[in-house]
Amino acid sequence: MVLNCNPFTDKNHNNTLHAGSCYVRRRQCPAVKTVRAVVVTKAVIMALTRLERAQAWILSACMGVLFALFRLLSPRRSRGFTKLLPVTNPLLMMSAMQLAQRIRRREVSSVEVVQAYIARIQDVNPLLNAMVQDRFAAALLEAAQVDKLIKEETGGEDVLEDRLPLLGVPLTVKEAFALQGMPNTAGVVSRRGVLSVGDAPPVALLKRAGAIPLGVTNSSELCMWSESHNHLYGICNNPYDLERTPGGSSGGEGSILGGGASVIGIGSDIGGSIRMPCFFNGVFGHKTTPGVISNDCQYPPASGRHEDYLSTGPMCRYAEDLLPMLRIMAGPNAHKLSLSIEVDLRNLRFFSIPHDGGSPLVSAVDEQLLQAQRRVVERLKADLGVKVQDVRLSGLKYGFQIWDTYMGLPDKEGKRPTPFQVLMGEPGRPVWPVWELAKWIMGRSPHTMAAIGLALVEITSSSKPSPFILKQKEKLQKEIEELLGTDGVLLYPTHPHLAPKHHHPLFTPFNFAYTGVINILGLPVTQCPLGLSVEGLPLGVQVVTGKFQDHLSLSMALYLEKTYGGWRDPGAA
Repeated sequence: MVLNCNPFTDKNHNNTLHAGSCYVRRRQCPAVKTVRAVVVTKAVIMALTRLERAQAWILSACMGVLFALFRLLSPRRSRGFTKLLPVTNPLLMMSAMQLAQRIRRREVSSVEVVQAYIARIQDVNPLLNAMVQDRFAAALLEAAQVDKLIKEETGGEDVLEDRLPLLGVPLTVKEAFALQGMPNTAGVVSRRGVLSVGDAPPVALLKRAGAIPLGVTNSSELCMWSESHNHLYGICNNPYDLERTPGGSSGGEGSILGGGASVIGIGSDIGGSIRMPCFFNGVFGHKTTPGVISNDCQYPPASGRHEDYLSTGPMCRYAEDLLPMLRIMAGPNAHKLSLSIEVDLRNLRFFSIPHDGGSPLVSAVDEQLLQAQRRVVERLKADLGVKVQDVRLSGLKYGFQIWDTYMGLPDKEGKRPTPFQVLMGEPGRPVWPVWELAKWIMGRSPHTMAAIGLALVEITSSSKPSPFILKQKEKLQKEIEELLGTDGVLLYPTHPHLAPKHHHPLFTPFNFAYTGVINILGLPVTQCPLGLSVEGLPLGVQVVTGKFQDHLSLSMALYLEKTYGGWRDPGAA
């Protein structure tokens, strides 16, 4: 995700990064590389205005200099080639729904299932650093109580399924959510020692449905960055390549799921924090229509207009778990989503958008991702006999600016979002970003470079929104809502790159625009894996639908899992 010498030539996929230069494709003729890069560069740059071209080159040069300085000042990570062990216990290869059924039927005990997941976590977490605090002893006691309950139940399996659909199934939770007795810091060092005294509403609903939490997982500092890294718990790794990021902010959740050490989890998403980790780690995730699942008892709490864009949702390895989890987590609002309606994909209208139209701030989409999306289009046509229309929405080109502008707007009472420097210092005084940058250079800051950078940008940004961007958002909102209606499905890339190397998001900071703009539009999205790339990294796509039409994208997830195989064991990849 690092900005290279030209932000529009980064379309290669068998890559090794070189600071200040283009990516180089392995196992490819140098002449082919050169010709292809020139063609791609000319094709995209010709579509840009002179001002946009100038912006792209200036941004590229600045990021190249910053990347060189970062490499000079950052500590080196020395890690030999290491790969996760393959999953061998068959209990770890079942969906949550399958596990719950087998537990209810006494074909396997909850204790056996929980022990299997604890063993897997103990095997892989030293490599992933995904789970930051466990509750294994309490989980085993709760599993034993589940087994006792099932043994004593006289109403039969159906009664248990209706009352406790997730009875005995292990669950992991993003550390930013309150889980009783567990830390709730969002990776902020000054919040060390803060423990949750209760459960966030969606956590409580899943526990009430019988799920057993195993622990809490890593995130980016204050949940506002696309890499799960903080100075309280350290950096989280991608199970498919430990030198790469699992994404953020729900990256620990994505990593533990992708590593086969969890089956279901909870994430939150205000700019792609469910979808990017699910994409990078090859699992499923759903950003719910806003306002359906409670966002209460998360840290940091929503402020300004953030509640309009923040969505809590399920993350899981198997598509069939998405809808039951969503129904449980939505609680009294589940009826808004029509989750009981059976969906015939042949009756839907399908659309595909391959890229954002060429924003000068955002990298070009990797060719493997473009190919994967084209393959989905062809399979839909062949399997279902449907038409898939290629569309272009010019407003997507301003995706980052739209997200950035609307995230800074005040709420209906005129209150602006809590400043980032205030959140960084809580429960004490606000931090001084310039001083923190000086401390970081000396290796003394308790904050990550990403958090410091966000605070610096915030204090130097204008608080007055651009009328042009406001107009672009309203135009885009109208276009996409008219396009999708109540029966439309849109395929759109999740991110321009495959899972980036560690810290590279610092130098392509706007690439989350592909997910962030969907938050501002208030649309539900399901992130779906599409197999693995040449280098063994997950491929994927966003499936977007109209507001409150979540059931359509969930049905697409089932189809895509059946067609492309869903999650792949990174130890066997």
